[in-house]
Amino acid sequence: MFKVADYLIQAQSSVILEGFAELRPLDTRGGSSAICSIWILGLALTRLVRGRIDSRLAGVHVNMAERLSLVRKAVVVVVSRALGLPVVLHLHAAQLHHIYRALPRPLQTLIRWIFSLPSVCIVLGTTGRRFVTQELNVSPEKVAIVINGVPAPTVPRRRAEQSDIQRILFLGNLSERKGVSDLLRALAFPEFARDGLEVTIAGGGDVEGYREQAQCLGIDSFTNFAGWVDQAEAAYLLANADVLILPSYDEGLPLVILEALANGVAVVCTAVGEIPSVLTDGVDVCFVEPGDVSSIAEGLRRVLSSPTLREALERNGRMLFERQFSLSGFFNNVADIHQKAFGTSGRLNESASASQR
Repeated sequence: MFKVADYLIQAQSSVILEGFAELRPLDTRGGSSAICSIWILGLALTRLVRGRIDSRLAGVHVNMAERLSLVRKAVVVVVSRALGLPVVLHLHAAQLHHIYRALPRPLQTLIRWIFSLPSVCIVLGTTGRRFVTQELNVSPEKVAIVINGVPAPTVPRRRAEQSDIQRILFLGNLSERKGVSDLLRALAFPEFARDGLEVTIAGGGDVEGYREQAQCLGIDSFTNFAGWVDQAEAAYLLANADVLILPSYDEGLPLVILEALANGVAVVCTAVGEIPSVLTDGVDVCFVEPGDVSSIAEGLRRVLSSPTLREALERNGRMLFERQFSLSGFFNNVADIHQKAFGTSGRLNESASASQR
């Protein structure tokens, strides 16, 4: 979710012309504990008030997930509307529908009221649209589907003939929801040629716990835990990967999959969230079953053992990125919504747009 906002800000022009607005980040979380985030939220609300007083703030684009993000961003939505500021709510949550259904009715009513306040609710696809219209009672006219976009690669793609090593990459938060334990158990299957295999698991979370699990499974000799990586490090890992694996139980539309497509990396993932609405099994992705260790192992084996399949996935995935997932297209779609909701919008950096073509 942070990366979505960051990519939009990176894509805007550094020169603000008359009639255009500047996209500015507004942190409500901070990088410390959840308790400290209360202070960060207070500072964010103060900035909103100041922006409203000096009439420099045209509107507020709220990126919302679930759990504490839902609470913090709900406060931002309510305060913004109380200040008379138009709001665009951008829903990225992968599990909000599960959480919402488990809540008592009074809290469900509160959430429906919060979602009634924005001028527009952006969702990632048809699954999200059904949820907000049918369960949260948001008017269909106020719901817009905007597919995420990512930048073009910044690191040259490694050619297959440059190495005999086959590289598998997991890039994301290390958690059970992302299927990390399932992946580790799948890698322990005997069909993998371990001498020619290199697995990199990059991301924050319980790194030490999963590293110990890899040792217990006997796969630590070819499995490397890189920890959290920044945008430049992630770009390097993607440029040198043969396969991206994401065996999640729940997702929206993960940016890491779109980044893999942009880099021409074959993707093995589960058909959850909005993923099956934009990707096709055997054409631009290889689907595996969530929680099914055998299915994950078989999906990886299929792609690694068949150069023809892997090359087709790489080629088709790259073409799909160019058609649907470019950062310039994403920026322009969001800018259109801002123009309607706020009366102004950011301006795309045309040089960045040209670099993606």
